[in-house]
Amino acid sequence: MRPKLEWAENWLSSPKGLYVGGEWVNGQSYYESENPFTQKAHAQLTDATSKDVDRAVECARQALKGPWAKISRRERSEILRKLGALVRDNQDELATLESLDNGKTFEEALGGDLPDSADIFDYYAGWTDKFYAENCPVEAGFVNYTVHEPIGVCGLIVPWNFPLLLAQWKVAPALSMGNTVIVKPAPFTSLSYVRFVELVHESGLLPPGVLNLVTGDVQAGKAIAEHPGIDKVSFTGSTAVGKQIVQSSGMTNLKNVTLELGGKSPNIIFQDTPDLDKVIDRSFSLMFSQKGEKCTEPTRFLIHNAVYDKVAARLRDLAQAVRCGNPLDPETQQGPQCHRAHQERILTYIEAGKKDGAKLLCGGGPDTSQANGYFVRPTIFGDVDNRSKIAQEEIFGPVLCLIRFETENEAIGIANDSPYGLAAGVYTADLSRAHRVAGALEAGMVFVNHYGCYHFASPFGGIKQSGWGREMGVHSLAEYTRLKSIWIKH
Repeated sequence: MRPKLEWAENWLSSPKGLYVGGEWVNGQSYYESENPFTQKAHAQLTDATSKDVDRAVECARQALKGPWAKISRRERSEILRKLGALVRDNQDELATLESLDNGKTFEEALGGDLPDSADIFDYYAGWTDKFYAENCPVEAGFVNYTVHEPIGVCGLIVPWNFPLLLAQWKVAPALSMGNTVIVKPAPFTSLSYVRFVELVHESGLLPPGVLNLVTGDVQAGKAIAEHPGIDKVSFTGSTAVGKQIVQSSGMTNLKNVTLELGGKSPNIIFQDTPDLDKVIDRSFSLMFSQKGEKCTEPTRFLIHNAVYDKVAARLRDLAQAVRCGNPLDPETQQGPQCHRAHQERILTYIEAGKKDGAKLLCGGGPDTSQANGYFVRPTIFGDVDNRSKIAQEEIFGPVLCLIRFETENEAIGIANDSPYGLAAGVYTADLSRAHRVAGALEAGMVFVNHYGCYHFASPFGGIKQSGWGREMGVHSLAEYTRLKSIWIKH
C-alpha cells in the first residue's frame, strides 16, 4: 500500500472546521499546520475558543441524556465495531496524513499505528455488556449492589506523537461505557483525527453530540481542563501540563482526571543476558523507532560492566547506519522530529550532555545530509552520570544514555533514581533475579527479557510523575465510569 499523496493534497487544500453537535462549524480564526519534512504550512485548522468548547460541552451533555442513553449495549457494541472498520477501510488515507503531519515514516504509521487504532474498537466493543458490578455481602435484611454508570462528558486531550492511536485509546473505552466525548488533538498533528471524524460523520453511526472535535492550542485545552460541565479529563502529554490540568480540576469542579505523562525508562542488561545480539537490536529499535518520540522508550540503558563495551559498540554501529529522510520514502528509517521547537529542544539537551562530560559515541546534531526537515541524528552518550540532566529529564527524542553498573542492587538504585516511573526492562537468564528486580523496580510496567510488550487487555500507565490511572484493559473502563452503591431493605 502506498501513500495517497494526490488525495491528500486535494483534501488539505480546504480549511478544516470544528465538529460540534453533529455539524461542521467554522471558527473565528485559523492557524497553520506545518509539514515537518518540507518545513512548509500544508493545512489550515480552526483555532477553537472557550465559547467553542462551551458549545461542544452543551451538545455532549444533550447527547448524554438523549439518544445515546437510549441505545442498547448491543447496539453500542455494533457501533464500536463499525468505527474500527472505518479506520481499517481508510488506513491508507489516515497513515498518509499521520506521516505528513507528524514526520513518522509511512510504514510506521501504516504498519503499527493504524491496525491498533482500528482493533481497539473491536476490543472495547466486546466489553459493553461485560463490565459487571457486584452484589455485596451485607447484614441480614438488606440487599446491597453496585452499578457502573457512565462518568459523563469526557474531555480527551491527545498528544502529537501518536495522534490517531492515542485518541482511540481514550475514545473507544469512553464510548463503550456510554459516555460522550470532546476530543482535542495536539495543534501540530490534528489532521488524521479530523479525517476520522469526517468519516464518522459521513457514516451516520453516532447520534449528534456523542463525538465532538475541537482543534487549537492552549486556549482550547485550558477551557476543557477548567470547564465545570466536563466530568472527566484524560490527558496524555508532558508532566508539566499534566500538573496544570490537576490544578485546574481542583480549582473548578474536581473532575476526574487520568494522566499519562513522561518517562525516563531504564533498560537493565545483565551480564548473563541470553541472545545478547538480538537483545541489543531489539532494544535499539524500541529506543529509536518513531524518532524517539515515545513516552515508554528505554532512554537509559543500564549495562553490566562485563558486557558494556560490546553493547555500546553494537548500538553505535546501528545508530550510524540509520537513514534519515522523507518519511513517505520506503527506504527512510527515521523521519524528522514533529516540529521546529521540539528539534531545538532536543539539540539543547544534546549540548547539555556534552557539557556535563558524557562521552558522545555518535550523532550529536542535525542530519546534515538533508536539505530540509527537523532532523536529529540518533545520538548515544556513553558513561553517563545518572544524576546528570540528560539522564534525569525526559528529552522525548533520539537521545540514548548508557550507564554502567556492577551489582544488582546498584542497577536497581540507578533505575529507581528518577522522578518518573512509567516503564522498565530487565534482561537476564536468572529467573530468581528477574522476579527480584521486577518487584523492586518503581515502574507501572516492567518487561522481562522482551522490552515493549503491549496488549489491549493489559493496563498501560505509570507511577510517580509518570501519571495517574491506567489506559487499556478492563482498568480503563473503571476510569470512564462512576460507581454507585444501592441499598435495599426487605
